[in-house]
Amino acid sequence: MTNIPPPAEELRLLDAELRQLDARRAVLLRRREWLVHVLRTASAQRSVPGAGQMPPVWPVAPGAAAPRTEATAPGVQNVLLLLGGILLTVAAIAFTLVGWGHLGITGRALVLAAVTLAALSAPVWLLRRGLGSTAEAVAALGMALTVLDAYALHEVAFDGSGGLGYAAAASAVLSAAWAAYGAAADLLVPRSDAGSPTRPDRARAGAGAGTAARPALRLPLPCAVVTAQAPLLLWALAVDAGPHTLTAVLLVTAAADTVVALRPAHAPVRVVGLVGACGTGALGVLSAGWLCWSASAPGAAARGAVLLLLAAAIALAATRYAPKPEVALCASLAAGLCLVAGAGGVLRAWLPGEWTVPGCLALGITLLTAVRTPLPRPMRQGLVGASLVVQGLAVLWTLPLVAGTLLGPMALIERPWSGTPLDIRDAVFQDAAWASYATAAPLVLAAVAGVLTLAERRAVRRPASGVGALVLAWAAVVVTPVVLELPYGAGLVADGAVVVVALGIAERARRGTGGPSAPAALTAVVLALVTSVTLALVSLATEAGTIAVLLALAALFGVASTRAGLVAFTAPAALAHATAVACASGASAGASAGLRPEHTALLVLVVPAVAALVAARAARAGL
Repeated sequence: MTNIPPPAEELRLLDAELRQLDARRAVLLRRREWLVHVLRTASAQRSVPGAGQMPPVWPVAPGAAAPRTEATAPGVQNVLLLLGGILLTVAAIAFTLVGWGHLGITGRALVLAAVTLAALSAPVWLLRRGLGSTAEAVAALGMALTVLDAYALHEVAFDGSGGLGYAAAASAVLSAAWAAYGAAADLLVPRSDAGSPTRPDRARAGAGAGTAARPALRLPLPCAVVTAQAPLLLWALAVDAGPHTLTAVLLVTAAADTVVALRPAHAPVRVVGLVGACGTGALGVLSAGWLCWSASAPGAAARGAVLLLLAAAIALAATRYAPKPEVALCASLAAGLCLVAGAGGVLRAWLPGEWTVPGCLALGITLLTAVRTPLPRPMRQGLVGASLVVQGLAVLWTLPLVAGTLLGPMALIERPWSGTPLDIRDAVFQDAAWASYATAAPLVLAAVAGVLTLAERRAVRRPASGVGALVLAWAAVVVTPVVLELPYGAGLVADGAVVVVALGIAERARRGTGGPSAPAALTAVVLALVTSVTLALVSLATEAGTIAVLLALAALFGVASTRAGLVAFTAPAALAHATAVACASGASAGASAGLRPEHTALLVLVVPAVAALVAARAARAGL
């Protein structure tokens, strides 16, 4: 049984509980205020490494308020340091260039040497006290002063030497000096486990933790790598080196940058090395390619090819030691293209002009043998990619001939039945100039089609390779009569045979895959339709040829329409060709009998009538 106290007693108990809650709330609020103060103080100490204040003890007095400190603004500090360094550098340049003549030789040397030595020594002292940003700014000023020292030394002691030669030597010395300066700063300034320069007492506390990856000064090493791009190039310009030597210098510089980019170093150093390798390497490859492909003699082409082989060797070495597969793949791709370009340039100097592209295509196909080698996977993928690029460029080289073969007969629409051409090429390229280099185009198309056919057989469920092989093989067959300059009648027969074969392939693909929507079946039907249109246009050169070709096409597509899977494509084509036959027959009869066009046009009505009868019979037969 529960005893309920009287109302007065219960009210007294509630008031006591509320007083206890108020007291507890006050204690928690003071604790929260103290914790906020501790966190802000710790944040301020991290932003200012020199501050050594410890967080205050939790205030015991109930009403004690924790002091609030505002956080520092390192961004504003860095901006001010940057502006100060720029102003000091401008002042040093003005002193060197403008006020230089007021001092003697000894005074000039002593002033610049003293200021430079002080500027280069101060960062070590600043780093030991945790002033990293200030140390970076002063180090940048010191390195700028070393450039002015080099200029002053040239004006004082080497005034008679060539400017480019001295600049090459000075840039090499400055690059080595800055790299040594950055390494010396790492040795002189102790670092903590996190890799940032610290005070000596903290360094002793963290002794034995190991060397950090980030250098004490971040500017000297990247600046040294940037400056190292110039010495060899300036030297080559100073000695009036030829284009081959300049290209070799660019490639050697790219090789050195590749070594820097691949070695385990700080991220900015690797980034600068990568940018330098890509920039100088691209310039070197372009220059070597121009030297190789513009050479008229085999010897000159071979010298350019050697430079391209050097570039390929550098890229393959980068592939071997690249840290990421994507980088290795890109480097291997570039190496494969350089190999093909070098060998192709030599072939260009030896072979006739129309066989240059087939030769390069053969070299590109040879790169596919890398698939069966024990090379690393990214390297094999890159070489295969280079082969695909070469094959794609070779196919693009044949596109003008293919487009001219398909679109050239459209000129006969304006002058039908103009007379029998000399050959099929004369009928197709009446208004266009024939390119002599197109002689090898069918071979190129057939070779790439063969590669795609092999790829389809080796790869499972890749219909794109089969479709591509079919299209390229069709293009090779279509342009072959034009290239061989077959007689006009033989060319028409050859195009008609292409239509028959394409329809046969479509029917076979439909049966093999179980439907007309298969990629190979659709592609073959489209190719048959395109070829039939081209054949009809080419036949417009003669009256008899036009009627015979259109009749044959109408009959061919009519027979193909008996196949249920292809009727959606072949039936409209049969009607179109039958209509064209009616028009051509009417025009021929009207011209011979003197009939007007509106009278001969009545023959066109025969086509829908016959089509309706055939459709009704097919419906009764269940087709």
